[in-house]
Amino acid sequence: MMNDEVPRSRAAEKYDLRERTKAFAIRVVRLYCSLPNTTEAQVLGKQVLRSGAAVGAQHREAFRARSSAEFVSKIEAALQELEETAYWFELLIEVGIVRQARLASLHQEANELAAILVSSVKTVKKRQ
Repeated sequence: MMNDEVPRSRAAEKYDLRERTKAFAIRVVRLYCSLPNTTEAQVLGKQVLRSGAAVGAQHREAFRARSSAEFVSKIEAALQELEETAYWFELLIEVGIVRQARLASLHQEANELAAILVSSVKTVKKRQ
């Protein structure tokens, strides 16, 4: 088998998700920086900033877990942060601070990350 035919390892997949969650956080930071300087936008923006940045941090912490149960707990915490981030996205749209089209790809990435994390939790729980 040639080097370019080697299947992706678990470590490579972990690295890709590390990069995706970091890229997600960066996009959330940029969103926050672009919000209007109104009280409403800043209050909602700080919430989305906190939860959106926490996803990657929780994911990274999961790989320092001392047990499968701790790993699952950290991944589930990342999932909670994704759900919260999606909620703040919805509020930003529904109160008219941000147009839906502007958040569509960011919201889609949150959904995709959530699906990946749910799959990880199911896999670990199945092995227990």
